[in-house]
Amino acid sequence: MAAHTQFSGGFQNAPVDAAHAFRAAMTVMARPGEIRSVSGCQPPAPLSVAAGVLLMTLCDPDTKVHLAGATNADAVRQWLTFHTGAPLTDATEADFAVGTWQALGPLNQYRVGTPEYPDRSATLIVECDDLQQTGPKLTGPGIKGTAHLSLPDVRALQTNASLYPLGCDFFFTCGDTLAALPRSTQIKDRG
Repeated sequence: MAAHTQFSGGFQNAPVDAAHAFRAAMTVMARPGEIRSVSGCQPPAPLSVAAGVLLMTLCDPDTKVHLAGATNADAVRQWLTFHTGAPLTDATEADFAVGTWQALGPLNQYRVGTPEYPDRSATLIVECDDLQQTGPKLTGPGIKGTAHLSLPDVRALQTNASLYPLGCDFFFTCGDTLAALPRSTQIKDRG
């Protein structure tokens, strides 16, 4: 059964599925607060479809991945390694990390880049129970006026944004939906 799980659940039409998923990922990162549906793979539990799609689309043998909490399961490790070749690592070395907000914490363990290379930071894929266009007010690049997004910890994300141009970037996933919060986005309490 483990071998079946490891080999199954990948993109059925890899070039087309990956292209659609990459476009959705880049769209939500460019338009914070927007929510998109994705499809194309069936990762093993507890990964959501959206988290699996992101990992298959953005990871390769040069991309270090940290699996936090329940996502650090044999089936997930085998599936990710088989489909992407991505090496698994701890939080301090991760290019991508995936898990629930609680499992991923604290944020200060992830790379935030350097003044010379701000792009050398981690991107966190946060598995959520709910993802809606409600909550704190978002402003900044890619947002016409304001946007809203349900966020797990406004204060921690505001602290991350205050590091800009350093800081982590975030994808939020729930089922087959995803949204993003780049470090350049300003977050204000809803008011």
